[in-house]
Amino acid sequence: MISKGPAEVHRPLERGKMEPKVIIYGTEECPYVEKAREAYGEKAIFYNVKTDPERLQEMLAYSQGENRVPVIVEGEKVTIGYGGT
Repeated sequence: MISKGPAEVHRPLERGKMEPKVIIYGTEECPYVEKAREAYGEKAIFYNVKTDPERLQEMLAYSQGENRVPVIVEGEKVTIGYGGT
């Protein structure tokens, strides 16, 4: 079975609908992931790729195979790594 995962989050907005969430793929122990999660707060959904192989595959698809965290997905924009805002 193929997971729709983030595709469900990134559908085009319809009038009156909430903004899509930001997705952060990462690991619990990475300090850059922690900082990204703090910065995005409630706007973000976090997926731990260390414990979820399906989410790891999604992350690798977004990052074009680069196995580095965090991978932050905001609509069509994909950012690998986090250095603050």
